[in-house]
Amino acid sequence: MMFGRSDLGIDLGTANTLVYVRGKGIVINEPSVISINVETNEIIKVGVEAKKMLGKTPSYIQAIRPLKDGVIADYDVALAMLTYFINKAQEKFSFFRPRVVIGVPVGVTEVESRALLTAGKEAGAKKVFLIEEPMATALGAGLPVEEPQGNMVIDIGGGTTEAAVISLGSIVTSTSTRIAGDEFDEAIIQYVREIYRVSIGVRTAERVKIEIGNVYPLKEFDELQTEVVGIELSSGLPKRLILTGGEIREAIRPTAMQIVETAKVTLENTPPELVADITERGIVVAGGGSLLRGITDLLSKETGIKVYQAEDPMTCVAKGAGMVLDKIDILARLKTAE
Repeated sequence: MMFGRSDLGIDLGTANTLVYVRGKGIVINEPSVISINVETNEIIKVGVEAKKMLGKTPSYIQAIRPLKDGVIADYDVALAMLTYFINKAQEKFSFFRPRVVIGVPVGVTEVESRALLTAGKEAGAKKVFLIEEPMATALGAGLPVEEPQGNMVIDIGGGTTEAAVISLGSIVTSTSTRIAGDEFDEAIIQYVREIYRVSIGVRTAERVKIEIGNVYPLKEFDELQTEVVGIELSSGLPKRLILTGGEIREAIRPTAMQIVETAKVTLENTPPELVADITERGIVVAGGGSLLRGITDLLSKETGIKVYQAEDPMTCVAKGAGMVLDKIDILARLKTAE
């Protein structure tokens, strides 16, 4: 039993890292950020405390997001972060090196896969497996992925959006785009700069997205408001603005439509019999982007298929990654480190 409890499922996301421990559930849910003293290479903070430092550090401290578009962008920093999270998850039963399953985007390259497998081993795992995020999402959402029927999931993360159709324990067709939550933030930054000639930071844009972001025309969304403080480009002085839900929808709609296109391309490439299953059963969306107001309505309208948000959508990848260790047939097909 102790050996089973040491197994981990990890959603090593661009924006957040979640760790699922068998028998315990989600034990870690923190931002994928690490702050380092660049003069001494000393790690100062990881996760929530490190994210608070973004954009606010003196020159000798860097707050870094070591993953970009769902894959490692800075290996040494990602290794330090992964080691920290694995050790933190294992602190109460650290006599055993865990088996670790890490969720990865569809279409991850061989080089990117090797980097993750090596980092997992160096971070203390006994064995490392990589699972494609849509499969992990479907498992975590409780879909019957091993049955001979079509299950479609769309995982909208921080760095990537993954759409896939799954049947008989395998991904039949999938589409991955590096358009996701980060691009919504960037669209808000660009909108405020172009319309108001005011510069705002990434953390402010993310807050705006969470508080009033929406992608479907409803009066209740139009009436949402939030206040931001930025730097006026002409004077270099602080300026307060009131932003509304209606204008933020216009700002992020082009990004949302790229996600819709990802769903449509996946459906177009799906065998007719599986499309019939999906039409009857619906599409499940998960990931942080699925929390955006109106995203299920927009996807339903554009595809003509009912779209549901997964229960607890932020945790599906980590849960599914942990659950796959009990799915022998699926586990045998995963990439693993020798």
